[in-house]
Amino acid sequence: MSRLLTVAYPVRMGEPADDLGRLDAFTYLTVPERGVYLAIMRLFTASLMTDLSAQQVVEELAAHEIDISLDTAVSRLNQLVGWGNLLPSSHTVRVKSIEEYQRARSRYQLSPLGERVQRQADEVLLSADAAREISRELLGLLAAGLGDLVDRVEQPGGVDAGTAREAVATIFAQFWAFRDSVRDFYAFLGQVLARYDLDSAEYRGFKDLLLDYVESITEEIVLLAPRIDRHLHRLGPYLPALVHVLREGGLAGAAADLGVAVQRSRGHELADWAALRAWFSDVDGRRSEVTQLRDATMRALQSLLANAKRMVRSTGNGASRRRELLRLAAWLDTADEETAADLFTSAFGLYPARHLGLAAEAQVVVPATASWWPAPAVQVPVALRERGGRAPRGRASAIADRSGQKQALIAQAAALHERRVSAAAELLSAAPDLGAVRLSAPAIHLLLELMAQALGAGDPLLGNAVALVVDLQLRCELLSKPRHVLTLRSAVGDFTAQDIEISIIRLEDTDG
Repeated sequence: MSRLLTVAYPVRMGEPADDLGRLDAFTYLTVPERGVYLAIMRLFTASLMTDLSAQQVVEELAAHEIDISLDTAVSRLNQLVGWGNLLPSSHTVRVKSIEEYQRARSRYQLSPLGERVQRQADEVLLSADAAREISRELLGLLAAGLGDLVDRVEQPGGVDAGTAREAVATIFAQFWAFRDSVRDFYAFLGQVLARYDLDSAEYRGFKDLLLDYVESITEEIVLLAPRIDRHLHRLGPYLPALVHVLREGGLAGAAADLGVAVQRSRGHELADWAALRAWFSDVDGRRSEVTQLRDATMRALQSLLANAKRMVRSTGNGASRRRELLRLAAWLDTADEETAADLFTSAFGLYPARHLGLAAEAQVVVPATASWWPAPAVQVPVALRERGGRAPRGRASAIADRSGQKQALIAQAAALHERRVSAAAELLSAAPDLGAVRLSAPAIHLLLELMAQALGAGDPLLGNAVALVVDLQLRCELLSKPRHVLTLRSAVGDFTAQDIEISIIRLEDTDG
């Protein structure tokens, strides 16, 4: 799964020492007193521009049942200043007595780096072990938003700055939310499938998860990725002008005279758009994230198949010995030395070596002085190894009669073909005006299958998006028709296609 998590932006191998020094801001999360440091940092991130003294930190922590002395609080706060998480406050404090001055003289405020690190730490603590659901609805919204932005940019006079900022902010917010949800989900999936102790119930659950949820996610991404790539291709010539419009009136212009570095919003740099397109299409020989997503799904299915094979080959009532091994480990942990030795011997059968009288291979000469540790192993028959006897047991099993299963599969295939033939006839009859009829479930499924094959075969803009089904005598072609909206109604729901016209004819009616 690790290949799915590659970053779209180039990684600089040699970072300056000053940049690496920012990593010190993560130190408070690794020290033994990280619980107190976390509580202190949460006080500063509870509201905007918080300004606290050491005495106020002690009092706030006491309200949360964390008792530390004033000297300890000052030490912790100064340490956070040294790591870059806090800054000494420059706010003017008015006091009426020396006692108030002693309480308020050392004040601290949150640094930008400290706020970001604490926010990330809270996100990890809240959701690291959860299976994050993929926000696949955002992919459709992203495709629609890009199409609308391209239409506006291509109009005479272009797009105004306000509309452009709103559209670009929405597009990149949707993309980053979708991208992060995909990465989190596949990281969780890879962690689970790497286990070799799945029992039957867990295996069935993850099998359903892969075959239903992951497959539907992958199909939707593969279906919408070409459309998004086409929108980005159309937008390419207008990107320099669009980025220039987005930068006007921003914070960067106001901060340039002050020498302050400003991190621009996503989409306000050409590199952001290059990274967006690299996610959906292969660029400069680099495999896109969509391609890596398909590969990751295939590896997940292979891992699931490996678990299935292991479960089939397992002996006994259960496929996993995890619970039994945990119970044995608990017994060994609480037993004395002699009892633990007896338990271990009984569980694993590691008795003293016995001579089984098996001759080694004739061509392999092993001297009598050779140690058994480096000597070649001798293959022991299963019957002798498991039952201690050489004689075969039982009788050969009869060949299973699978004629009934074959007949059932043949009947199932015939019924499926009959439904496809009926669906093909329904599509041919409705072909003159697909949007005026209500298609049945088999017909809409066949139509979506033809559209997916046509999009995989070519591009409607180039006129080569054609799918042929010889056994059904169908020819489906997707034609580019800008600003055309086709809504297909069916018994299982409606499907809307934009900028595309669908042509379905019988194969024998073509010119060959």
